[in-house]
Amino acid sequence: MITKVNQIKETSKQAVVLTFDDGPGKYLPEILTILQRYDIQATFFWQSRFLYKKRPWRRTVEEGHTIGSHTINHPNLLKLTYDEQYRQIHKSKQYIEAITSQDVELFRPPFGAYNECTIKITKELHLLPVLWSISSFDWSLKHNPIEIVNNVVDNLHDDGIILLHELEQTVKILPELIEGIQAKGFQFTNLSRSNWR
Repeated sequence: MITKVNQIKETSKQAVVLTFDDGPGKYLPEILTILQRYDIQATFFWQSRFLYKKRPWRRTVEEGHTIGSHTINHPNLLKLTYDEQYRQIHKSKQYIEAITSQDVELFRPPFGAYNECTIKITKELHLLPVLWSISSFDWSLKHNPIEIVNNVVDNLHDDGIILLHELEQTVKILPELIEGIQAKGFQFTNLSRSNWR
């Protein structure tokens, strides 16, 4: 049986998780500042090719956010052999851990694409594959960012995992998105072993 998560464990309160893919990039400091303003912790899935010591990764860790792997350079895993997948997943995990000194326990496959090889590798590396249940489609809405808010707020549900990216348009609407989620009565939680489902 394939083990993956696209929802958090049921909680006593309406809660959702904000996840951000494809960093760490130049918009990360702005995202962290907004999350800090609202006292929210999020989960970041990073491509290890973008991570180096001068990037603002330290603040991400210090402020309590979770960092997961998003491979080395975002390939479609379905097009890779077992060994190629293993390198993408293992090397990314190793590199993120070496830079941040934090254990990497979560993995998000690029494009949400995975197969039995992916699951076998993640089990071997003690990684939990994390998908999502609410997509913002922010990557395609640079010229219409308000739709990012609508795509999320109109589809909220208990224990949802929200897919976002470290993009300019996402930063622009993030406060409005957070407030829209809160206005619907939802709180925010973070991904950890205690709330995997």
